[in-house]
Amino acid sequence: MKAEGEGLSVIRDFVGHGVGRNMHEEPQIPNYGKPGRGPRLVSGMVFAIEPMINQGSYDVEVLLDNWTVVTLDGKLSAHYENTVVITDGEPELLTL
Repeated sequence: MKAEGEGLSVIRDFVGHGVGRNMHEEPQIPNYGKPGRGPRLVSGMVFAIEPMINQGSYDVEVLLDNWTVVTLDGKLSAHYENTVVITDGEPELLTL
């Protein structure tokens, strides 16, 4: 199911990311866009997928605590994160 086809929106201000010696590494993994247009995934890569789906517009703002993110239109939003490793076979989900 595509969120935007169901009347929802995907936040564009934040992306998933590579995970390695540091928590946030390249490549950036967008949560939106056309299939096949993001970074090429190769065996051994580990990254976090972090979709954020809104009931309304994808526009958001970060509050003064520099952590809390809210939708500009005040509608509900959901954020979920999974860490995945790319293998020679099927990708492996590292989070439950």
